[in-house]
Amino acid sequence: MMEKTVVIIKPDGVERALTGKILSRFENAGLKIVGLKMLKIDKKTAMRHYTEDLARRRGAHIRNVMIDYISAGPVVAAAIEGVDAIEVVRKLTGDTEPRAALPGTIRGDFSHVSYKHADGKKGPVKNVIHASSSSGDAKRELALWFDKGELNSYESVHDVHVF
Repeated sequence: MMEKTVVIIKPDGVERALTGKILSRFENAGLKIVGLKMLKIDKKTAMRHYTEDLARRRGAHIRNVMIDYISAGPVVAAAIEGVDAIEVVRKLTGDTEPRAALPGTIRGDFSHVSYKHADGKKGPVKNVIHASSSSGDAKRELALWFDKGELNSYESVHDVHVF
């Protein structure tokens, strides 16, 4: 099923000049980047991204740390489209805890910190990237990060030769 999802390259990924390497992984997997922008978000937008649901699941402290982290510097937001895009992007991204992410995934290759280490420093798990976790999250995040006019449609080589 064709679907759209959101990827956010977080400030540590941008600062480490990983944007091109990360985006190419999605294109190499046959996904299309249909929206792309770099921006510095304010705390209000960060709070809309990391909702109260995160506080209920992981605690208010974790939510606050994540809000500070994603609003600390520029991020790159990408709208990505493809067959089973949410699942494919999550596989390419790797486990949320970088220490547990497999080699070959984005987090497995570019981030190696553990929850324990981050907790000891009372800081975020700098895991380079965010990816929508469900179709509901993808719809909510697409509306938060992109206006309808910012999403494009085009035919890729995969549309012609694979799909």
